[in-house]
This record gives sequence, C-alpha cells and structure tokens, in this order.
Amino acid sequence: MLYLILKAAISGILVAAASEVARRHAGIGALIASLPLVSVLGMIWLWRDTGDPDRLADHAQATLWYVLPSLPMFVLIPAMLRAGFGFWISLGAGCLLTFGLYLMTMRALH
Repeated sequence: MLYLILKAAISGILVAAASEVARRHAGIGALIASLPLVSVLGMIWLWRDTGDPDRLADHAQATLWYVLPSLPMFVLIPAMLRAGFGFWISLGAGCLLTFGLYLMTMRALH
C-alpha cells in the first residue's frame, strides 16, 4: 500500500508542478505538460512491478497509438477559446473529440 501511495504522490507532484509553472510561464508549463512524464513513470512502475520486457514493449507501443488521437484536442480547444467559447465548453468538446477518436483507434487496433 505504501508503494501505491508513493507512486500516486510522485505522479501528483509532477502534475502540480506543471500547473504551477504554467501559471507563471505558459510556454514552459506547456513544455513540462507535454513531456511524456506520465508515460515514462508508467513504464518505470510497470518495469519495477513485472520486469517483463515484452509487456513493457507492448505498453510503449500501445501508448504511441493512443497519443495520436489525443493531439486534435490541442487544436480544437485553443480554436474554440479564441472563437469566444467558454473554457468548460471548449474542454468538453476537446474531451468528446478525443474520446471518439480513442474509440476509433481501439476499433482499428483490435
């Protein structure tokens, strides 16, 4: 249980750090947020938990295919915000778009 709490704390600190930096410097905060920190941490935790190179390779490859459908969200949200839509509407539309693209990706991969 302590290990789970440690994993959650480290992951949470990284997210909090990215958001705090973004409050002061949007570009640097975006750079931190765009780093594949969650993916790298996930791979570290998976390797520590299993030591299985095939499982880790499958995980890394699948991560690539799920990153791709998330990218259009980062085009839609700023476009909607600049067009005058509210934050929650823009975020919701971006999440719905990503969800739909995830479903299409899952269908294509399986």
